[in-house]
Amino acid sequence: MEKQQNHEFRRPWDSCREVPIIQDEQIPKKRVRCLKWFSCAIVGILVFALALLSKTSFLLLITFGNNNTEIICSEKKPAALLGIGFVLVGPSVLLLIKSTWKFIFKSAAMPSKKTVFWVLCVEFLVALGAAILTIVAMPHFDIVTNVMILNSVSILSAVFQVVAECLAKERKRIIMLPVCSIFLIVLGYVLFAVSYLAIERSPQMSISIGLAIVGTICVSVNWWENYSTLFSISFLEDISKDIAQSRNVVCIISSLMRILITSAVVGAYVPLSGQNWKLVTSVFETVVISMVALQIVSSALCSWFVVVACKMHSLHCSFALPIYMAQVAVLAVFLIPLAFKLPESNQTSTCNENDQSKSSGALLRLMLTDATKTLRARDIVETMSTGGLACFIGSALSWWLGLMLSTFYIWFLKIHRIVRTQDLFVRRMYEGVFLEQSMLLNTRFEIRKRIKEKRCAKETIRVFLCATMWHETYDEMMKIIISMFRLDKYRPKTDNPSDVEFEFHIYFDDAFMDVDNGRQRHANEYAETLVDVIKEVYTIFSEEDPCIFKQTPPLPWQKIINTPYGGRLEYTLPQGNVMMVHIKDKQLIRHKKRWSQIMYLYYIFGWRLNRQYFKKFEAGEGLDDLKERLKREKENTYILALDGDTDFQPSAVMLLIDRLKLYPEVGAACGRIHPTGTGPMVWYQKFEYAVGHWLQKTAEHVFGCVLCSPGCFSLFRGAALMDDNIMKRYTTKASEASHCVQYDQGEDRWLCTLLLQQGWRVEYNAASDAYTNAPQDFKEFYNQRRRWGPSTMANTIDLLGSGGLTSQRNSSISKLYILYQIISMAASILGPATICLMISGSFVFILEMPENIALALAIVPPTVYLILCFKLTSDMQIKIAAIMSVFYAFLMAGTVLCIIGDLVRQKTFLTPSGLFLIGMVVLYIITAALHPQEFSLVIYGLLYFLCIPSGYLLLAIYSIVNMNNVTWGTRETGGQAKTTAVDTIKKKVMNATCCKCPCLESEEDSSKETLPAETITETEEPQIPLETQGAEEFPLNAHQTWIERLQMKSYDFPLHESALPMDENEFWRELQKKYLEPLKENKEQQEKMANELRELRNKVAFAFFFCNALWLVTTFFLETIGDSVSIKIPKIFPNGTRSKTEVFSIDPIGLMFLLSFALLLIVQFIAMLYHRIYTLIHFVAYADTEMKACRKQSHQVAQLQDSNPQYKMYEPDTALCFHNPSVLRRAVTSV
Repeated sequence: MEKQQNHEFRRPWDSCREVPIIQDEQIPKKRVRCLKWFSCAIVGILVFALALLSKTSFLLLITFGNNNTEIICSEKKPAALLGIGFVLVGPSVLLLIKSTWKFIFKSAAMPSKKTVFWVLCVEFLVALGAAILTIVAMPHFDIVTNVMILNSVSILSAVFQVVAECLAKERKRIIMLPVCSIFLIVLGYVLFAVSYLAIERSPQMSISIGLAIVGTICVSVNWWENYSTLFSISFLEDISKDIAQSRNVVCIISSLMRILITSAVVGAYVPLSGQNWKLVTSVFETVVISMVALQIVSSALCSWFVVVACKMHSLHCSFALPIYMAQVAVLAVFLIPLAFKLPESNQTSTCNENDQSKSSGALLRLMLTDATKTLRARDIVETMSTGGLACFIGSALSWWLGLMLSTFYIWFLKIHRIVRTQDLFVRRMYEGVFLEQSMLLNTRFEIRKRIKEKRCAKETIRVFLCATMWHETYDEMMKIIISMFRLDKYRPKTDNPSDVEFEFHIYFDDAFMDVDNGRQRHANEYAETLVDVIKEVYTIFSEEDPCIFKQTPPLPWQKIINTPYGGRLEYTLPQGNVMMVHIKDKQLIRHKKRWSQIMYLYYIFGWRLNRQYFKKFEAGEGLDDLKERLKREKENTYILALDGDTDFQPSAVMLLIDRLKLYPEVGAACGRIHPTGTGPMVWYQKFEYAVGHWLQKTAEHVFGCVLCSPGCFSLFRGAALMDDNIMKRYTTKASEASHCVQYDQGEDRWLCTLLLQQGWRVEYNAASDAYTNAPQDFKEFYNQRRRWGPSTMANTIDLLGSGGLTSQRNSSISKLYILYQIISMAASILGPATICLMISGSFVFILEMPENIALALAIVPPTVYLILCFKLTSDMQIKIAAIMSVFYAFLMAGTVLCIIGDLVRQKTFLTPSGLFLIGMVVLYIITAALHPQEFSLVIYGLLYFLCIPSGYLLLAIYSIVNMNNVTWGTRETGGQAKTTAVDTIKKKVMNATCCKCPCLESEEDSSKETLPAETITETEEPQIPLETQGAEEFPLNAHQTWIERLQMKSYDFPLHESALPMDENEFWRELQKKYLEPLKENKEQQEKMANELRELRNKVAFAFFFCNALWLVTTFFLETIGDSVSIKIPKIFPNGTRSKTEVFSIDPIGLMFLLSFALLLIVQFIAMLYHRIYTLIHFVAYADTEMKACRKQSHQVAQLQDSNPQYKMYEPDTALCFHNPSVLRRAVTSV
């Protein structure tokens, strides 16, 4: 009978559904794979080509120093040796510059004397060995030997690997590879000596061979640090730790030692070899300079692309393979010309000619001739015996295979999704002359026997998603709830801990209203709408198969709890994760966003985290162990701060988690925020947000750190928030006027300011996309920016005011970065005056009036608007600003057309205005092209340009004059969250229950009215809207409690009333009493605060507009003086010719401002390029590893479900629960 009723209730003829668009993240696998393959292929090709160029140019320099070559005559051979010396010290100079910069502006830890002595000894051996090998020995060998002998520098690395494997508890088969490597390298030494001594048994050759072997062994000491922690030698372990902590100073010392030793060897060898430096100083060889520059640049770029390849998880195809094959390609480059008969050159005439008189083709032929001549000098091809040739080839092949075997561990390295360069490579800089060998040997050698921890699994990251809500609409609530359910589906909660666990919290402000003449408090319509949204989304994610033949199971019971701050709804989501909705009553607890944030900060970190460790301490657990575990858990506990209308995908969250996992000093990370909505105001904001993220955010990230992580989508580290002077100071009540502006109007920026001042870093990840609703009308937009503008200025001034102390505590904020922020702040303050100058220029262009009159005319409208803002109401100010914005837009459009017309009239675009306009357009188009998914936003750039006077002049005036208004400005509407005709009818019926007409009840409704309350869940039908079900059977009246009302409203998604634990109940009461007690109205205090705010407004307005007036007055007088102080710029035509009579005049201040603005944009553009490259690297690494992880997780879950039928603990037997709801209740309660 029950099933029959259910089928009748389902109405099979009406099975079509209306569901919101879920938009599950479907990664286009083919596109991602193509992107990965394409980017990895490009990087691999660049690594191969650059390694080839580096090695070829270096070998040519060696060839230049050979006595048998002709491109440089014997008198000028020291020039080639000097070039080799430059190549040797090139990386050391770069390392010295980099380390000195970090030493000055970042960390400056000093090493111990023992460490300094050890570093000096090692660097002395390495520098001496490299200089002797390349400057003294290698010029006496042929090109093939010089290519392959460099591979023998891996001999000590192979020895260290053998020792490390022998010390391991478990002997590994891979030990045979380094053993074979040692044998092959030693064999190569023997064959090398035999092949040379068989032809020439002179003392000079014997010395050169001995020096070459000793030099390679000395150089091989360079990578000792890669294996130092694998030996049970405390001396080496202590030195390695000390070097890691004082890396900058150690690198400075090692660089100076390298430069000193190399210079000494070069300077001493030239006179000892019978050569004269005087002949070099007069004429320096151009070809040597070219080879040195090519070698240094190609080596630096190659090493950087190797790092890129590793971070993109393409070690094999883009790193190891291209590096190995580059040496073969080098041999091919020099051996192929042997098959062709190259013309002999005249030694005398060639030496006497200047390099500049030689063509590039002639130089190339000479270089190839010299390279092959080193082989012919030994008569390898013509006269060498079979045995000698076998020794020659055997030595080269042995060294190459020895390097491959000693670095074979690279093929088995496992790299995390995102990894630091210092975790990939031991030393900070590459070796210029041993580029391939240094990149391979510098890769960290990881061995599993060193893992001493007994932990069987990796530490789990716990992420608490905390959203604050207030007056969000139905659609806005739907977005964030779908995002949370989407994340629940992405990472199901299982018995086995995964890498990340999620828990969802919603803090609903002002969720209660007075009923029954204030005698009771009920949840308002916004809270009820949220309950409806959760039920609807839960139904959608629970019913993945909408088949009409499948019986729809009832939704499981959830919890509803009465709390000291109002109430709480606890939901167990379809995949097992927990979501809590905290419904706040502003009569019981302090409301507004900052206090909701304080609620979840103290609940998660104070109650959920600290309390459990305190209980363990009381139970007698060890203090030291508890401290360490608590420290790790604080570092691995994150809070994702959300707004009530944020829409995001799981990948956006995971990309932010990567940043915090990788860098322990990062306290917060934010993503790319996309405004959503329709209309011109939203279009303006789309481009504004895009430019702000493309240029400003990336520049902050690259040159220092982000100043503001927006509260709509930001990930915070628990250890950072719980640090001194952050979470505790965040609870400060606004007791001064400046506090109201800084603390309450911009709480997100203030929290980030506290993090920065405490030494934490804030980062920006451009690949993490989040979407939030933007103001769609002019009034709401102006009110929002009225909050943002003054609070941004207040927090920035606060940060700059403590810049000296902040730069000492925060390694990401340097003095130069503070200077950059000062310039940016000055530019923003002088924005209104700059716009007035631009408008005056528009008048000059359009109306052709004198400059002074145009400037005076441009100042009048904003001055009048400024006066009106002090006199009129806020709404009237906004209406006037809207009207003025329209007129200014027409003026800007006319200005653009006039500038274009002027360029046509002048017959050149090389004018100040033309260059500025074209440069801006080109820069923004290139920037947009580097963001292909957002390229369409350039369409809104024209609207943004037209609205510049409104956004940077009128809005600035409105914000400063109204900064004493500390109301929120947005969502302050008393309208309903979800208003429909059915809601109106339902309310009328509920308010007039005495007039219910039985004839309006259907037969089905009458039968349903007689059912017990717990049986209603059996006939749950998600396809039928809530408003049409049981409106009269469950009348909601004022005498019911808020719990009963929500239970009745959510009858088909049953809410089981539960009680809060006593200890948690006490926690909330204590928290309320100390930090969150509702603020009592004090008329006298409010009046005092209002007066202080007006006084603060007057001071700030005076200072702000005085600076702008001073800028305008200065410009006015400069234009009055005229030509005597103006700068004359010659008129240049596109063909490069200059006009003899026409010039452009520009005042010095205008030129200075123009150049400063252009320089600022160029700096931001360079930062954007750098940031885009690393964003691409992160995205490719994420896409590759995440797809593998998802496949692995799905496979594990499937295996677990097959082996354990009771694994689905959150999916009780629906057939049993359908007939007996008490079973369902017990199942949920047991969970």
